[in-house]
Amino acid sequence: MLLIAAGLGRAATTAARTLQSRVPFQNHYLLFPSALRFYGTSVSNVDPVALQMINYALAHARTQKSDESYAQGLLVLEQCLSSNLREGSDNSSENAGGMVLLAMSSLLSERGSINEAIEKLEKVQDLTHSYLGIRVAALEGLIGLHLEMGQDDTSSVLADKCLQLLQRNGPENGDRDESGVLETRAKAVKGLVQLVLGNIESEPYFSGFQEDKGCSGNVALPYGELLHATGNFPLAKQFYEKAIQGVSEIDGPFALEASNMQSEEVLIGATCALGQLEAHVGNFANAEEILTRALTKAEQHFGSHHPKVGVILTSIALMFRKKAKMEHSSSILIQEGLYRRAIDLLKAPPIETEDAEVKVDRRDITALARGGYAETLCVQQNRKGEGEKMKKWAETTWKNSRLSLAEALELCDHSSKVPVIDARISRVL
Repeated sequence: MLLIAAGLGRAATTAARTLQSRVPFQNHYLLFPSALRFYGTSVSNVDPVALQMINYALAHARTQKSDESYAQGLLVLEQCLSSNLREGSDNSSENAGGMVLLAMSSLLSERGSINEAIEKLEKVQDLTHSYLGIRVAALEGLIGLHLEMGQDDTSSVLADKCLQLLQRNGPENGDRDESGVLETRAKAVKGLVQLVLGNIESEPYFSGFQEDKGCSGNVALPYGELLHATGNFPLAKQFYEKAIQGVSEIDGPFALEASNMQSEEVLIGATCALGQLEAHVGNFANAEEILTRALTKAEQHFGSHHPKVGVILTSIALMFRKKAKMEHSSSILIQEGLYRRAIDLLKAPPIETEDAEVKVDRRDITALARGGYAETLCVQQNRKGEGEKMKKWAETTWKNSRLSLAEALELCDHSSKVPVIDARISRVL
């Protein structure tokens, strides 16, 4: 098995170098450090062959963005996982195995196989000899995926489990700085869960983050969203920019992250949130430029037909809606085109569906997009009936605990009623 793994590793390295000579990858180059770092956390003692294989699998899958390329990337990762976890339960093999499972969950979630991604992350918790940061990253990813699926109670339980895991283990290897950064991440994801549940009094989970060296990426973004949702726009902007900067400073593809909490999605999410903020304060030229940048990043990462592209398009349509109202202008055709495209990408069920239990993926965003589209139809006399029917569907589907659909569409300026779309988890906060 060692020979097979080594052979696959050499093949993966050669293939990755060939691919890189043809296509420039951001954050996808071979890396052989003694300790891999992410947002202030580090993990050492990882087989370099496993790192080569992870690198190749991610780069190959994401370069071509086809079902075949993703399947091939997952096959490489399966081989790598098998060769590591069959060799015993030492730190090196479990660290490698945990990082492979994080990578597999990311590829699966990108392709919409969320249940399979969850299964991979659940397996990480069995690797009790692995670095604590790997298990924290897996729980962070699990929380994000369950939030995306609307399973908020499960996310809350997992967030508590993450905090308890850190309390039980304490500073790993006596490194209090490392432990502090991991605790900051655990508190931030708990704060995100509270935001989704409609609790904007979640400031204690972000206490002291302003000067915390671990405050970037998935830590800075939810704190920015809390500040944004409560009307503190200047400080929210600072934390969105911190989140974006934190992603840009990551070296290499071996970050301790998973699924919709990975750095690419953080970058898209923070950029989208920053664009929404600029729209909320009336800087529409900036908002359009930033949201267009988020759209481009989403299309580059997921492909142009992915549902999360629809999330960004919904944000852009809402920006044009607010711009038209404030400037007393009309952009009905632009809004209608954006909403229609977003609804198509979000794979919304037919509005004729009367089954109250029908599953609606990305329920918040789908209802928001249909609600906005309904408004553009209702102002057109010959389409008012169609608009009223769509509006009724959107209101019935909307389940947000903090905002009504009308409040979310109004992009209210009241401090406690500012809607924020989190593009990572496809929810309205």
